[in-house]
Amino acid sequence: MSKKRFFAGLLALVMALTMLAGCGGGDKPASPAPTSPAPDQGSTPAEPTPADVSGDVLIYTSMYEDIIEAIKPELKKAFPNLNVEFFYGGTGTLQTKVAAEIETGKLSCDMLMVAEPAYSLELKEGGWLEPYVTPAAETLAFDYDKEGYWYPVRICNMVLAYNPELKKKEEIPNSFYDFAYNEAVKGKTSMGNPLTSGTAMAAVTALKDKYGYEYFEALGKQGTMVESGSVAAGKLETGECDVIMILEESILKMREEDDSQLEVIYPTDGTIVIPSTIMTVAGDKSEHNNIAACQAITDWFLSNEGQKNIVAGWMHSVVASYPEPPYDAIPTTEILKNTMPVNWENCFRQRDEIRTKFQENVTIPEKK
Repeated sequence: MSKKRFFAGLLALVMALTMLAGCGGGDKPASPAPTSPAPDQGSTPAEPTPADVSGDVLIYTSMYEDIIEAIKPELKKAFPNLNVEFFYGGTGTLQTKVAAEIETGKLSCDMLMVAEPAYSLELKEGGWLEPYVTPAAETLAFDYDKEGYWYPVRICNMVLAYNPELKKKEEIPNSFYDFAYNEAVKGKTSMGNPLTSGTAMAAVTALKDKYGYEYFEALGKQGTMVESGSVAAGKLETGECDVIMILEESILKMREEDDSQLEVIYPTDGTIVIPSTIMTVAGDKSEHNNIAACQAITDWFLSNEGQKNIVAGWMHSVVASYPEPPYDAIPTTEILKNTMPVNWENCFRQRDEIRTKFQENVTIPEKK
């Protein structure tokens, strides 16, 4: 056999064996080898449902206790597997409690709902807060921390109030300025204590910025009493006071629940609008380190459902499109047409100075 014919036969044999191997002995083509998905093509985790939110959360709040008691069952409905507890106290009480806990390096709460943003600025600066960018931020009508350290959750308005059964509106001060300077009501005015009340502190900061520390001197000369809103409102009903500086919600609550005739005056020199804030404690510095639950609670409070509970508590909604003001209040948009601004940096940085000046000029009853 020639070499040429030998190599031709060998080539034909190799080709035949190759075809048999490729067929694999059947008609079904071989399955391709499995491949792993690319890292960015993995399945998207499902959004957590309310039932997924569980564990424990403790919230420190200065919100009125009866309003918190009304909100608690609503939170339970929203998050059936979450245990939410509240510790209630005035701003001064909460600040004292938190200051003591800061010394230990850890707070005994997971969230705070306080009277005004100045305290939020302080806690953020100290590194005590956890940022969270909530989808609800774009619905808000009021300023919030763009990094997500705090959000407004309710609007409290510092106003004046009087008793129309005893005085005509034109007979008493209709502005914060006249509240301090109109001698016709000397000895018959009352206001909250900025040493213990966050909203009162916000108010005196705004008034100091607008009228100077001389305003405090005028309050002192006027004999303005410093006491709780409930005491002041009682004096307004009896005639012991002619006009008081008080939160709008306190009067609205009395009008709805007690059929009170007391009326709100939205001051001609501007209502003092106070956004009360919600914030989450940094996970490693909180009681339960339940950040996911805190974020869900934040979202709920800033939702229409959460805001419904705020408005039912005689406070204004922070959501721009929320349709209704609290009972017997004028629309939020009307209030915002004439406001006296609060410099929250001043309220934070100058807190001790402002409180000292107030104490030096306005008589504050000693605690018994």
